[in-house]
Amino acid sequence: MDKLLDKHGRQISYLRLAVTDRCNLRCQYCMPEKGIDIVDRKELLSYKEMYRISRVLSELGVDKIRLTGGEPFVRKDFVKFLESLSFNQYLKEINITTNGALIANHIDELEKMKINAVNLSIDSLDRKKFFEITRRDVFPKVMDTYNQLLQSELKLKLNVVIQSGFNTDEIIDFIELTKNDKVSVRFIEEMPFNGKGLRQVKEVWNYNKIFGKINSHFDTISSVLSDKSSTSKNFKVDGYKGSFGIIPAFTRTICNDCNRIRITATGLFKNCLFDDGVFNLKEFIRKGASDDDMKELFIKTVHKKPKNGFIAEANRASGNVSESMSTIGG
Repeated sequence: MDKLLDKHGRQISYLRLAVTDRCNLRCQYCMPEKGIDIVDRKELLSYKEMYRISRVLSELGVDKIRLTGGEPFVRKDFVKFLESLSFNQYLKEINITTNGALIANHIDELEKMKINAVNLSIDSLDRKKFFEITRRDVFPKVMDTYNQLLQSELKLKLNVVIQSGFNTDEIIDFIELTKNDKVSVRFIEEMPFNGKGLRQVKEVWNYNKIFGKINSHFDTISSVLSDKSSTSKNFKVDGYKGSFGIIPAFTRTICNDCNRIRITATGLFKNCLFDDGVFNLKEFIRKGASDDDMKELFIKTVHKKPKNGFIAEANRASGNVSESMSTIGG
């Protein structure tokens, strides 16, 4: 079976697939308060097209898919799509990233599928600050989802975007959640993908600053062995059941072992989070491309994957990165 190998010898086995550009929240680090210009629904990949893409990629060695948005549960029949993906025998993992406001009624269904883990995006444990960040008062719903997921068989990770001036004082509070529960908290460096680059970041909270704050608070912290291509550097406080990690998304010290590609909700294929798209897969499919055509295109395109995010960003034709993460696929 042909494999997806780039010119640096990395095998691509992980797809991040955005199912929609729509979201029910308006997180200030992701998009402007009034939202973004969402595309017409016919411009989105259909579920049939997404299934076909994932099937072709899985035949080339992609065995892990993460479904993102926007907010994936905003799109009608998303759970049915997950069910269809579960029948793909080549996939070892299907994971979901969600803001948690709409998933609670579906957790029982997800446990019956090939869903491995849910990444719950939650940037504050304080209702008032949560509203300030998200501009929506759904904190009780999100916490209900959190508690339900803790009781489920699904692996639970919390994604916390560290924002100077907003939630840096809650870093230790989040780690305390790992004391009695087997949950993984992952702190993410803030990136400038907020729609128009409107949010001013006064103080840079990068990997070193985040880890320094944690390390100064706890007596003993141990490293956790992670997969070579892990997006986070992981640790745990000795004696705690769960773990925590830091994702150096903006400083990009995780690029060397990257095994990921992205496809946006409109079908834009991205070798890297920081590039501006390699080709429009939706148009390619709708012009009648066969599965073999797609395979040939994927193999050739992945081979050109840049070594790291800095090179990808430097090669952008459209200038500096300022798209919304809701458009890129969070």
